[in-house]
Amino acid sequence: MADRTSSGTQVRPRRSVLRHDPAAGRTGRTPAYPWLLRQRPAQLLARIRSVTDPDGFAALKDQYSATGHSGSNDCNNALNRVTWIVTSKGGTVRDITIDDCVELQHAIGEHQTSGYHGKHLFYALLAAVGVFGPDAPARLKTVMLPGQLTPAALVDRHGIACTAIRDLLVDYLTERAVDIDYTTLEDMARALAGLFRRDLEKHHPGIDSLRLDADTVTAWRERVRMVRDRHGIPLRPRVNVHTVFTWVRAFYQDLARWAADEPARWGLWVAPCPIRDSDTDHGKVRLRRKAAMDQRTRTLLPALPALVRAVERQLKDAERCLAAGRETPAGATFITPAGETLLRRAGVSTRVYADDPTTGRRRDLTMQEERAFWAWAIVEVLRHTGMRIEEALELTHHSFVAYQLPTTGEIVPMLQVAPSKLDQERLLLVSPELGEVLTAVIHRVRRGQAAMPLVSAYDTLERLSSAPMPFLFQRRYGPENRAIPSNYIYTCLGDALVASGLTGPGDMPLRYTPHDFRRIFVTDALRTGLPPHIAARICGHRTVDTTLGYAAIYPEDVINHHRAFIARRRSLRPGEEYREPTAQEWQDFLAHFELRKVALGTCARDFGTPCVHEHACIRCPTPSRCPGWRRSAPTWSTASRRPRNRAGSARSRRSRQASPPPSRSSPRCATCPPGTPPCTSGCPTSEPAQAVSPPTRPAATEV
Repeated sequence: MADRTSSGTQVRPRRSVLRHDPAAGRTGRTPAYPWLLRQRPAQLLARIRSVTDPDGFAALKDQYSATGHSGSNDCNNALNRVTWIVTSKGGTVRDITIDDCVELQHAIGEHQTSGYHGKHLFYALLAAVGVFGPDAPARLKTVMLPGQLTPAALVDRHGIACTAIRDLLVDYLTERAVDIDYTTLEDMARALAGLFRRDLEKHHPGIDSLRLDADTVTAWRERVRMVRDRHGIPLRPRVNVHTVFTWVRAFYQDLARWAADEPARWGLWVAPCPIRDSDTDHGKVRLRRKAAMDQRTRTLLPALPALVRAVERQLKDAERCLAAGRETPAGATFITPAGETLLRRAGVSTRVYADDPTTGRRRDLTMQEERAFWAWAIVEVLRHTGMRIEEALELTHHSFVAYQLPTTGEIVPMLQVAPSKLDQERLLLVSPELGEVLTAVIHRVRRGQAAMPLVSAYDTLERLSSAPMPFLFQRRYGPENRAIPSNYIYTCLGDALVASGLTGPGDMPLRYTPHDFRRIFVTDALRTGLPPHIAARICGHRTVDTTLGYAAIYPEDVINHHRAFIARRRSLRPGEEYREPTAQEWQDFLAHFELRKVALGTCARDFGTPCVHEHACIRCPTPSRCPGWRRSAPTWSTASRRPRNRAGSARSRRSRQASPPPSRSSPRCATCPPGTPPCTSGCPTSEPAQAVSPPTRPAATEV
């Protein structure tokens, strides 16, 4: 016998799928989702909408048309999903809740093989007409994605057996959560609860104290240095083992410090720290990472112009291929810019599909053009600004700022970068090249509309969704706009690099990451003369040392910049301070340099110290007595090198005394100017002092 829903519609469900839903406003026996999702006749669903709540479904259809959507397939798909909820739960459209939408999505993913991912238009329509209230999330994905876990949930994921230690870790993470972000809190919980405490309980059952003996600490330290699989088999050395040691050491030290203020709460757990200070030192790891980054930058920087040309060419080819596919009727063939012959597929979709007769593979020309555009856009934005990838993806239509120069009154376009890693916002100058790229992005996102669409972005690290904002990096996904995530950027860059065919050393394919463009930007900026402190402000670094760590400076760059600095300095000084050295003076200087390098190792002139003897100081037998040589120059005789003071860094009063004055019986060097102490012995090539005047300082001394 046929059953009827609360609206009177006759259906024929199986007895096993009928259920009673006592929710408010929903009475009677209704069909469950397993049966409904197998019965998909369009006429039946349309009949249910006409007799159940025609006004509610008409409002959803009007909202679909008002928001600029087109295509009957997307509208019917959204209305069908709402119909399934009303049929299964009973009531009207206004009775639908957010939990009903989530339950439907899970049921579709369980009982259907397609149509589950990304089809959330029905939720957007329900939220737009006010079914869920004003405070409802704009997207269903915001509700379904995992949010931030509490410290207790983070600790319980690792299954600590000792209840007292588990409660201690929960209290500790709760105290620390106020000062750190969620990503750091999650890493800290994984290190303390998983890699430290859970590992100790696994290898030492029954342990219930923080006081560990030396053998236990040594064994744990050796285990944590290796990354292991679920069976405990070592796979590879742990790269960030110093971070694990740092969290454990901070845990013990925080307990000892907090016990002074709250002994009743923390004093019971104070114990000697099992981690030495040397275990947290990662100087060698940092140097190896710096060397690897510099080598990677030196490899990728010369190939950047080729990558820029490649992404531009790919974008133009994809646009021409898509235009040719749209102009070709269904079932006809056309030639791509690459010389390929494709067959246009038939269909009513707004996307353009084509078949490759040689391979038999279907190609989505719309998707290819879209990925080529965003690969070109992200390469141009990152290489012109040096921004982090999360900062670029958070650019909105409100980020453009007009700044008026106080001196000339000129209006300069600026780009406001939202606070990211260091919670510091900054302004970047918009160059003409960057302005063209951003204009193309805005024109593409608007799609002829008067304003930018408002979308919500999900932060995968912090597990939070932003408020609806006009993000620049957003794309059309089916019937709705979505903010572009970072994994989509990696996909676009990977496809562009594969299509470009760029190779590096050993004919290996090049691989660019978004952060590589930041290192390339800093290196190129410093190479072309940008001061490091200005580059630090542009990149958003707190210290110049961080900026210098990003730069891979070449030895020839140091030489060229030093020579350019000397040229600029000479141009700012009076011309009479410099003169071109004669040929004989230059030969004497070169001979002095070579002899001094062979005999004594290093000339003090290499340190940039002006010498009053100029080129003739090679004839002085005791250059260390010459007032023109620097005191910090290397010791000229290795036998007279004085050992360092072991007591401390400061030298004693006796060691700071000046050298004894030369003997008065010593003849004066011919090159010593009047008024200087005489040398201890005569120069073999000296001439009478009255016949030689101090030479004019030549320009070669600045080299």
